[in-house]
Amino acid sequence: MANWLFLIPLAPLAAAVINFLFGRWYIRDRAHWLAILGVATAFAVSVAVFAQVAGDGEAVSQHLFTWIPAGDFQIPVTLTVDQLTAVMLLVVTGVGLLVHIYSVGYMHGDPGFYRFFAYLPLFVFSMLMLVLANNYLLLFFFWEAVGLCSFLLIGFWYRRRSAAQAAKKAFVVNRIGDFGFGLGVMLIFVNLGTLEYAGVFERVASLPQGTVTIIALLLFTGAIGKSAQIPLFVWLPDAMEGPTPVSALIHAATMVTAGIFMVARSWPIFAASPDAMLVVAIIGAATAFVAATIGLTQYDIKKVIAYSTVSQLGYMAFALGVGAWAAAIFHLMTHAFFKGLLFLGAGSVIHAMHDEQDMRHMGGLKKYMPVTYWTFLIGSAANAGILPFAGFWSKDEIIVGAWVGGRPIIAIVGLIAALFTSLYMFRVVFLTFHGEERFDRRHVKPHESPAVMTVPLLILAVGATLAGFVGFPPENGAFHHFLEPVFSGHGAEAHHVSTATTLTFGAISTAIALAGLGLAYAAYIRGSLNPATIAERFGPLYQLAYRRWYFDEIYETLIVHPLYRLSVWLWRVVDVQIIDGTVNGVAALVSFTAQRWRRVQTGLVANYALAIALGTVIIVGVYLIVGSNLFQ
Repeated sequence: MANWLFLIPLAPLAAAVINFLFGRWYIRDRAHWLAILGVATAFAVSVAVFAQVAGDGEAVSQHLFTWIPAGDFQIPVTLTVDQLTAVMLLVVTGVGLLVHIYSVGYMHGDPGFYRFFAYLPLFVFSMLMLVLANNYLLLFFFWEAVGLCSFLLIGFWYRRRSAAQAAKKAFVVNRIGDFGFGLGVMLIFVNLGTLEYAGVFERVASLPQGTVTIIALLLFTGAIGKSAQIPLFVWLPDAMEGPTPVSALIHAATMVTAGIFMVARSWPIFAASPDAMLVVAIIGAATAFVAATIGLTQYDIKKVIAYSTVSQLGYMAFALGVGAWAAAIFHLMTHAFFKGLLFLGAGSVIHAMHDEQDMRHMGGLKKYMPVTYWTFLIGSAANAGILPFAGFWSKDEIIVGAWVGGRPIIAIVGLIAALFTSLYMFRVVFLTFHGEERFDRRHVKPHESPAVMTVPLLILAVGATLAGFVGFPPENGAFHHFLEPVFSGHGAEAHHVSTATTLTFGAISTAIALAGLGLAYAAYIRGSLNPATIAERFGPLYQLAYRRWYFDEIYETLIVHPLYRLSVWLWRVVDVQIIDGTVNGVAALVSFTAQRWRRVQTGLVANYALAIALGTVIIVGVYLIVGSNLFQ
């Protein structure tokens, strides 16, 4: 398969280019066929490559060309597939293919239909190149390309002001993290003389501890932005302004996991710095907890799922921080199934409710949308970590990894966030599908989505149900053995978990998930708990969570407004008065001087002859005084 790796990114790129060039005038509403074919081709080749890597246990590589040959600075474009990349390829192309199929029904009739099916495969191409790269510069290049595609897709409905603002916010916030990431890549080259993964990982042990820590933290800064960790997570909930298939593909299953993938790929650098690992673990745990509390209070169905995504990304991050590398990728894989399912299920609900996203205006949809309901319920159970769904196995393994990795406080924070996760996910289920109908039946006629939308839901529901079993038994499943060659060597230390610890935490996690389900049932079905009374009793804390911990307000007050005022001052004073004033002043001086000198041009020969004579006298006089001995 080494000779065919180029087809994996090339097929979606070709679909994107053709739809860009010919979609508006010729292809139009048939643009989805090319996009689906391109991603399906990439998926088929990815499956074949995965089978070869799984069978041989060896990485597959294909050199395409040398991008930058400059003396000792060589940047090859080489596609490399090891076990970690093979998993990512299946996630990106598999979920991407289902999202493309789903989008045919969701985007039907949109005037930008061809444009959507140009942006979507372009994103898949960028993400595939990101995971296939064998060096940090190529990774960084497509890291930025993924960000560009995200900007285009979030702002797809660019005539909607909120979408344009959300796209701009995502772009700017990610630039902050990417700046640190870029510095980290530069520091790697300055200190190690190479950017290829193999060379970097072999030489990192020779660096001073402080240098390794700085490099790791700079790299993680990029992950904080791209994978929506505190304090740069504020862009992701606003990104829900994009079409729902975009939310499912980019902001649940693929792009937001790029940071997790990058840290996992760079694990020898992070493992060499205990301080950096601790920072990653703390930020991940804080993200999981804060986002979970915010999700409890939101009413927009997509934003609840968005904050759930932020929280689950926090789990992945603190798994990396405690050295549970395989558990983090395991959760990345299972999360792709159930979170993609939840977003597409939410899209099905929004489609049926004529673009209504406020759960307070829903209710009783179970009888109108049975397929959407049952698949959404499976996704919610998986996200909540209820046995035997996929999320239970991976999330529990992360919490156990934190406990045995010597971070018990982080493990406890993970359990608390798990309680909140179960509570807000079943809150969504009960508010949306159960109870009384809170919508106007004269104008809203809920209905099940067409097969082109429900079939992807069913496929993802199967994944959300069964994907966790590839990690069974915990810590020793087929998935862990598959990834073992990637996360071994370079001083790696494996976690040793006893059966008693596994069973104990499994029971605790299950009890917590069921407790969250019970609380949601008591509040939104039985009515024995009044959410309004609870919100009033916890007034300041509720407002803290409802207002999203005031992150946006703090940034507006301390960063955005001061920078805006500074930019206005620079414009009015430095630009207009100093720079423009200097340029305009010089021009005015020249004009003034020219106006005075033009009077010399009289057009009279006698005047010109007099001027020549005077000039001659002056020149001769100066020469006699300065250059001769006449007056000496």
